[in-house]
Amino acid sequence: MSKVVNNPDRPIVINSDGLYEKHKTVYARSVKGVFNNWRWVMVCFTQALFYGLCWSDWDGRQAVLFHLVERKFYIFGMVFWPQDAIYLAILLVISAYALFLVTAVGGRLFCGYACPQTVYTEIFMWIERKLEGERPARMKLDAQSMSARKFRVKFSKHFLWLAIALWTGFTFVGYFTPIKELGHSVASFSLGPWESFWILFYAGFLYLMAGFMREQVCKYMCPYARFQGVMFDPDTLIITYDVDRGEPRGRRRKNAGPETQQNLGDCVDCSICVQVCPTGIDIRHGLQLECIACAACIDACDEVMDKVGSPRGLIRYSTENALAKRYKPRDILAHLMRPRTILYSSILMTIILATVWSLTTRIPLKVDVLRDRSTLYREGDDGLIENVFTLQVKNTDVEAHRYKISVSGIDGIDIMGERIAEVPAASNKSILIVAAVREGVADKGSNKISFEVRSIANDNIAVQEKTTFFMP
Repeated sequence: MSKVVNNPDRPIVINSDGLYEKHKTVYARSVKGVFNNWRWVMVCFTQALFYGLCWSDWDGRQAVLFHLVERKFYIFGMVFWPQDAIYLAILLVISAYALFLVTAVGGRLFCGYACPQTVYTEIFMWIERKLEGERPARMKLDAQSMSARKFRVKFSKHFLWLAIALWTGFTFVGYFTPIKELGHSVASFSLGPWESFWILFYAGFLYLMAGFMREQVCKYMCPYARFQGVMFDPDTLIITYDVDRGEPRGRRRKNAGPETQQNLGDCVDCSICVQVCPTGIDIRHGLQLECIACAACIDACDEVMDKVGSPRGLIRYSTENALAKRYKPRDILAHLMRPRTILYSSILMTIILATVWSLTTRIPLKVDVLRDRSTLYREGDDGLIENVFTLQVKNTDVEAHRYKISVSGIDGIDIMGERIAEVPAASNKSILIVAAVREGVADKGSNKISFEVRSIANDNIAVQEKTTFFMP
């Protein structure tokens, strides 16, 4: 037995399995307007960036490549190694503060315009509309029993969805395996197990999330909607419905007298704002957890206001304080600069500037010194005390370098053998070094010394690494 709790807005079903909200399929109506155009600009921009960047070349290699096999990350003219993981941490911090700032200023703008879930749902819905028609046609088609036409339309839609999902999965893996090599592997049916898994895994989740789950991801799975309330304040720009202007709402009747029309607000209760909403909410009920700030309802309402001859802006971007205190646009913009946003902006700019300074001044050379652990020291035939070291020289530059190796720290210490090492671009090389000094010129036991590796072509590229020299 199940019991339905009467609530016209949110039907709740209680049964033996527990409490859950009954899912209703959202058939979003298409809309035209300024914000819809901006949303498609962001769709085109993000997808051109994602699909195109991995095919771009930089100095004869892929411009952006996180090469897991070689354990090197190529980002245009920079090469990062696992030792540079600090920059990944900094990138996450910058992303977090940027998200905090955008949310404090404009609410869930990221969700409405740049979130991958929103972007790919928009693409999938566009395909759906082109093949199945507008909202009434899609509802009618789904209500019909299976027929040859319905099968053909549904098959075409899912085929295109899967094609986009697979191409997206292929592109995603192309950022971790050179995409041209990956393309040859796909063409020759010689993909490795991990590449195959991740292409199918990513494609499968995209197909599921953008094709079927859609608004449920935003409503139930995404944590951003849960903690966004902490970052909102009364001066945050959100999608708002002007209650004072719109209520009491009511439809305009042709034969109704002017007295009846005068008692009504500007809202004609057409419900188009609900029909265009991708999450299926009614913005007239106020700010809600499900609202992703896509502004589709603003475009729809403005179009209706134009038709009935009322001013635009019944539904608009505004703030709680602006509605309560009737701020003008200039006042709203003035309140965007407040202690919270100034603090976020200051911290964000400080981190960005520090990171840029670090990247522009970093030395594209890393050196690790490893002692020969089999023998602490050895005595040469000419009375010299020798210690053996292995230098791991990592050239993180995009061009090859010849390096001069020297040692200091003990009077008379020198390197026996070759002192010049050539390391190709974005490569590392192990160099065996024998350092020697005459007996008696240093204390017994451990003595501190330093190896210096300096580029012959560029004197500014130099690294010193400390180690110890053992004397008998």
